Amino acid sequence: MSDSDSIVAALKLLIIGESGVGKSSLMLRFTDDQFEESQCTTIGVDFRTKVMDIDDVKFKLAIWDTAGQERFRTLTSSFYRDAVGAILMYDVTNRTTFDKLDMWLDELEINGNKPNMAKMLVGNKIDRVDRQVAREEGLAFARKHRMLFVESSAKTSENVMNVFEEIVRKIVETDNLWDRNSYRPGVSLSDGSGAAGSYCSC
Repeated sequence: MSDSDSIVAALKLLIIGESGVGKSSLMLRFTDDQFEESQCTTIGVDFRTKVMDIDDVKFKLAIWDTAGQERFRTLTSSFYRDAVGAILMYDVTNRTTFDKLDMWLDELEINGNKPNMAKMLVGNKIDRVDRQVAREEGLAFARKHRMLFVESSAKTSENVMNVFEEIVRKIVETDNLWDRNSYRPGVSLSDGSGAAGSYCSC
């Protein structure tokens, strides 16, 4: 049996939040175990896949890293469609990125079509000492909006794997979010727009 034959479902995940919070770095650390100090700014959408084993069940994750800049917001709205999980990120060293979380939740509400979508709040860059947002603040926000919560560092890889393991477990435990027979080897996980590539500007 090939690896693709043993995959039971494909899950579409989004990583959203303000520009510069480390969305691309989190994704790259998870998919390739790499970190680039001078990470490019995502333009539009970056797309990667990775197979994850949860309790001896393989899931193919289609991970969409959406641009955080306002001028690209209309380009990425279609990529919310059919996402079963969303990772909402902020930078613990930048208060503004935390203050704008409500706006990103509104984006999910407007563009997403899965009312019971699994959501996780991630406070990134805990390797730095110039913290502006306390862990308790992030935890309180997550509890208020019934989201999972973790703090991470894409640079050191602390808790990066936990982010994806926990949100996939939440998806699996939630009714009507995934179909055991949804995956077919050779079928594209993009939305068909042809935009499932990496577009970045340094």
